[in-house]
Amino acid sequence: MSNIEVILPDNSKIALQSGANGFDLAKTISEGLAKNAVALEINGDVKDIRTTLSDGDKVRILTSKDPETLYILRHSTSHVMAQAVIALFPQAKLAIGPAIENGFYYDFDLEGHTFTEDDLQKIEDKMHEIVKQNLTFEKYLIPDVDAQINEFKSEGEIYKAELLEEHRNHKPTLFLTKDSEGKSLFNDLCAGPHLPNTSFIKAFKLMKVAGAYWRGDAKNKMLQRIYATAFWTKEDLKSYLTMLEEAEKRDHRKLGAKLDLFSTREELGAGLVLWHPNLAVVREEIENYWRTEHRKRGYVIVNTPHIAKSKLWEISGHADHYRENMFFIQKEDESDDQYILKPMNCPFHILIYQANRHSYRSLPLRMAELGTVYRREHSGALGGLTRVQGFTQDDAHIFCTPEQLVDEINEIIDFVADTMAIFKMNFEVELSTRPESYIGEIENWNKAEAGLKEAMERRGMKYEINEGDGAFYGPKIDFKVKDAIGRTWQCATIQLDFNLPARFDIKYQDKDGQLKTPLMLHRVIFGSMERFHGILIEHYAGAFPLWLAPTQVEIVPISNDKHTDYAEKVYKQLRNAGIRANLDDRSESMNYKIRESLQDKKIPYVVVVGDKEMADGTVAIRKRGEGPIGTKTIDEFEAMLLDEIKNRV
Repeated sequence: MSNIEVILPDNSKIALQSGANGFDLAKTISEGLAKNAVALEINGDVKDIRTTLSDGDKVRILTSKDPETLYILRHSTSHVMAQAVIALFPQAKLAIGPAIENGFYYDFDLEGHTFTEDDLQKIEDKMHEIVKQNLTFEKYLIPDVDAQINEFKSEGEIYKAELLEEHRNHKPTLFLTKDSEGKSLFNDLCAGPHLPNTSFIKAFKLMKVAGAYWRGDAKNKMLQRIYATAFWTKEDLKSYLTMLEEAEKRDHRKLGAKLDLFSTREELGAGLVLWHPNLAVVREEIENYWRTEHRKRGYVIVNTPHIAKSKLWEISGHADHYRENMFFIQKEDESDDQYILKPMNCPFHILIYQANRHSYRSLPLRMAELGTVYRREHSGALGGLTRVQGFTQDDAHIFCTPEQLVDEINEIIDFVADTMAIFKMNFEVELSTRPESYIGEIENWNKAEAGLKEAMERRGMKYEINEGDGAFYGPKIDFKVKDAIGRTWQCATIQLDFNLPARFDIKYQDKDGQLKTPLMLHRVIFGSMERFHGILIEHYAGAFPLWLAPTQVEIVPISNDKHTDYAEKVYKQLRNAGIRANLDDRSESMNYKIRESLQDKKIPYVVVVGDKEMADGTVAIRKRGEGPIGTKTIDEFEAMLLDEIKNRV
């Protein structure tokens, strides 16, 4: 038998017999690796471990330690779930079962029965039985597509038949699960890759049932989708489920109602938010920080209208590339101009730029606005503060020369880092490149992407590339912040735009006297005020730090008859110092008022005043999460609070 040579990740070569597969390679390297091998990367593509190797292949053996294999585990587990469902509900028809970000799902057509919580437990138990059989996953190339389609149809598997017809020219494969005697127990139409066998499946959980239209089209039949998750270890699964429980407690929609922060109303319209006084206070503090920081960093702050003629959006390109997301204002008369609610602030800022002449000496021009925009969304995608149709962007546009570009990008990155540090949020960075639907010259796109890469690489920044997910007018850097329980959220963005400056024909006079087109950076720090506040509510679990808390101090007199006048004195001094205090002189018990303030209302401080405090001119202080922390004079307590607020502790 002739030999082949494959190349390992360290560029060393290893000889194998012709026809050898990844499992053979793993055994050649070590028995331990063969035992733990999950899959194979061949020339950059992830394949099943039993894929046959060819001479010159660049090969990497993948184990559970490699992040690429988690989706293989989850996809393989989805097949086990499908096998369990068919065993328990033979009349069920299979649709699709992919791995997704936090687990996997499988869609089923099950006439006359709706999956219940009890059913999920039965399916999960059956899955454990299947896993214990140590079944192998075996790839089978379909030799006769028409015959297989007919077989699917005869079995009632109409969805598999439809998928196979669609992929008939893509070398379609079945995956079989076989027992130790080689008997096939289940098959599923799939391209793979899969685990070597079910023994690798250690920890999984069925989560919920939801409705889902076949192929996501409301014209098609509604199927039942079972969501589930799987991890390599029981510890990882437990951590994930604990995180979900914590996320449930932190749900900003529930906390929004409990803490009287915001509301939405059907008569107002989906995705439009009413900010109640408590959350409006939080927003005011963040906006105050935003304005102060922008002025310190050399920005000018502007305000622009909420609507504009359609002509403006035709020039900008939004009318062609963003039309389905725009709200059009109904004309009273055909002779009236068409107006559109603004989905973006950028064209307005360009018009402000055009109002004056600019030279290279006046650049960079950094223009910022808390601008409210409106974008049409599908009603099913809307929820709480994080998915809305009307929202305020902390928007800015920077007009600069090519020589200033990299420095400006780094200034923005510093701004993002400084801001997220205040909220104790770390972030990851992603570069999104040219989408299929784009405007402008490809040369400019290449320059723009290179400029963003240079800025990040100059500061040694790690980043992922998200191919094809840029805006239609330019590539972008996205910042994914991590909250207190490790979830990531899209917030800050930097977008480089060669196209809008050219479309609006804006210019500056360069040092050589020539008129040139400036570069334009679109930039947000928070993203949208609505979304960011939703994130903050969940990040803090509603317990805002002192500088943001709607009520910062609750003052509780021990006896309303004897101590209210002194409590009123404390209240007035704190309020006059700019501290958001509240005097609770209700006829409830003192302990009830303390517990309600610290635990239910999540107020940072409660001060109790009685005979001793009145005699000494002090307050007895209780701190949220800590309990009693001693007594201070009113002046000392005021100074402590002001210092904590000033430093945004």
